[in-house]
Order: sequence, then structure tokens, then C-alpha cells
Amino acid sequence: NPDAPPLLLVHGGRDHARSWDWVAEELRHDWHIIAPDLRGHGDSAWSPDGNYEMSAFVYDLAQLIHQLNLTSVTIVAHSMGGNIATRYAGLYPENVRKLVTIEGLGLSPKMQVERDAVGIQRRFRQWIEDKRNAAGRSPKRYPNIEAAYERMKTENSYLTDDQARHLTVHGISRNEDGSWSWKFDHYLNVWSIFDMPRENLLTLWQSISCPLMMMYGADSGASNPEKDGRIAHFPTAKVVEYENAGHWLHHDQFDRFMADVRAFL
Repeated sequence: NPDAPPLLLVHGGRDHARSWDWVAEELRHDWHIIAPDLRGHGDSAWSPDGNYEMSAFVYDLAQLIHQLNLTSVTIVAHSMGGNIATRYAGLYPENVRKLVTIEGLGLSPKMQVERDAVGIQRRFRQWIEDKRNAAGRSPKRYPNIEAAYERMKTENSYLTDDQARHLTVHGISRNEDGSWSWKFDHYLNVWSIFDMPRENLLTLWQSISCPLMMMYGADSGASNPEKDGRIAHFPTAKVVEYENAGHWLHHDQFDRFMADVRAFL
């Protein structure tokens, strides 16, 4: 819908753009919707060296917005996509009109302290070992789509049968031997050892000037920033928590999610 304002839908880690189909269908009359497959996900190319640093994802988002001249853009982003989008919004606050993130802040303060306590030498060695293991491991193969569908249902028990089937069909591809594997690069299971210094990340968060709505599922393992203190670094943010919802709250409580997003946008 190119005559309408631009709206970017940015999926999370090991997900794909078609995860937004229900949201896009609801909003397409009022917005020009673009939902990219992030590098290493869906139908996008895999990184040749299997390295997926946050800076690369932020660069991809910046290039997409720049090349398509999307400013001033509105963004709705889930999980890792939210981590990417908040960094972009802090880097280019003048380019973002409004931002919605779904559990998109990365490690909680508690997890960050635990990670730091391990020490850089041990963490770096473990990362090298994990990369070596990933190089020798083949992506999991399912004998048919039904087996992959059952795995999807197991991963998120809140999904309806139709949601799980849609996400499976668009998230899997057939191998030459007739089996099926998820489209995402299995190197995405090995998180980058380095990220920007914490104080630099806080600077980006504090630089976000657009209205920001953060959404969290009450049954998710993600840490609510109102409860862990991170909300203090976002001058324009408000947090909404969803009962009976996990990490994919935009699937788990779709009707409420859409009502909140419509009202906010």
C-alpha cells in the first residue's frame, strides 16, 4: 500500500517474515507494510562465516530504511528484532515515528551479571567450542511437515493449530533427500561473544525520542523492564503486560495485541 505511511514488521530470532501475516492483514489498509526476512532467516541469505553480530543486523535495517526511503517510519518488532529496532531508533531518532517492541531488550540485568561472572576467557573459549561444534553439526531433519508442525506446537503451546501450521509451512524447506529442515541458519544458535559496551547501549536507549510501547507476556521467561529497572533508560516508554501469554504474545493474545497496537499507532 505505497500511498500509506510505512510500517516495518521485524521478526525475532529463528523466526521469519511470514510470522507477521495476521498482523499485516489487519493493518494493510492503513499502512504500507514491509516485513523483511533478517539475514540468516526465512528466504534471506545466510552469513558466509556464520557470524551474526547485532551490528550487522542493525546495518541491514538501516540500509533497508535508507534504500527504500522509509523515513519517518513506524516499527513493530519482536524479540531479537526489538533489540535491533531499539538500537536503530537510538542511532537515528529522527527517522522513527513510533516503536512497538515485544520482549525486545535482550539479556536481563540478572542474566548479564551471571554472564559477566563467567569471565571473558572462559566465555570466549566456550564460544569457539560452540562454533566448532556447529560446523560439524547438520541441521535437524524432519521426515515430513507434520513432524515439524508437532515440534512447533511443542515449542509454543499457546499457538492454535492454524497458527502453528502457517508458521511451520513458511518456516521450513525440503532437503534433497525429501526430509525437511527449518530455514534459519543453525549458526544462529551460537550467540556472538562480543556486543557493544553496556554504557554505549544505554546511551542508544536514552536517545530514543519517539513514543515507545514495550510488551511482555506474563508467562514468558523475559524480564519485564518495569520490574528490573531498565525502563529508567527509556524516556518515552510505557510497558504493557499480557496475562496468559508467553514470548510470542502477538500470537498468544492476538486480538488484544492488535487492539493495543492500533490504539498506540
